[in-house]
Amino acid sequence: MKKIFFPRLFQLLSVIWGVGTLTFILMRALPGDMAYRIAASRYGQDNVSSDAADLVRQELNLDQGAFVAYFSWLKELLQGNLGRSLVSDEPVWQILQHMLGHSLMLASVSLLLSFFIAIPLGLLGAAFGKKVDQGIVVFSTTIRAMPVFVVRLIFILVFSIHWNWLPVAGFGSPEHIVLPALSLAFTLAAISNRVVRNAAIKAFHAPFYRFAQIKGLSSGRTFLRHGTRHIALPVVAFLGIQLVGMIEGIVMIESLFSWPGIGHGLAHAIFARDIPVIQGAALLMGILFVVLNTLVDLVCYRLDPRARGKA
Repeated sequence: MKKIFFPRLFQLLSVIWGVGTLTFILMRALPGDMAYRIAASRYGQDNVSSDAADLVRQELNLDQGAFVAYFSWLKELLQGNLGRSLVSDEPVWQILQHMLGHSLMLASVSLLLSFFIAIPLGLLGAAFGKKVDQGIVVFSTTIRAMPVFVVRLIFILVFSIHWNWLPVAGFGSPEHIVLPALSLAFTLAAISNRVVRNAAIKAFHAPFYRFAQIKGLSSGRTFLRHGTRHIALPVVAFLGIQLVGMIEGIVMIESLFSWPGIGHGLAHAIFARDIPVIQGAALLMGILFVVLNTLVDLVCYRLDPRARGKA
């Protein structure tokens, strides 16, 4: 267990410092007047003026040097304070807490749907003939090759416009989560079903699996007793790699479907040059990535007796 926790703790601290520093540098390097952008977000694009931008610059001390601003932010971060929004003046923690619940809801539903799509497809490709497997490969490659917004448009055309079953975007009812979750789930399942297929073929041809069938166990009991654990281990391990795509996909999906999560808030904060919110959202996403990878390592540790024997 120590071999899991201590490296992840060091990785977590490195991610917090690295993501925060990189975000600070990138926001300072963007072209344009930061004070003008913040004033436009506060008062509206039609009401902003150079005088309003100067007032914002003086209020937020935006004319101070980059090093002074960076070390001031670093000091606040060490104290657990992410600051206040430059646009709404709300505490960043409060904003992130509101967005985090929606993002976790979308990620959980998408991940669950991706399992319901990937596992049957992978098992079908492993259990049946070459033609079925090739058809699944074509389907998976097509979905994976499509940009996220194309998948989104297809779902909107089919489910919202043609059949009028689901709302196009927004939040407020269970129906609103279906399209964004399906869009992300199909993208995730396009790769993970191949991992399921390869793991299943390896398990089906393993000596222990054939020996269980020779002993007289039915195909179903053999699969449940000896196949599921060996298939689950590489699938769960691959989940740690797929978390990168899931976090990236959430940013895109939330923006496309106006889902009020971290990705949607991050996009708005970037346009408004709301640096504390940008840094806080990027930090939270980096922390979530490390925490979720740690959970994946722990699940693999429990599934694999060989790892427990080495610990």
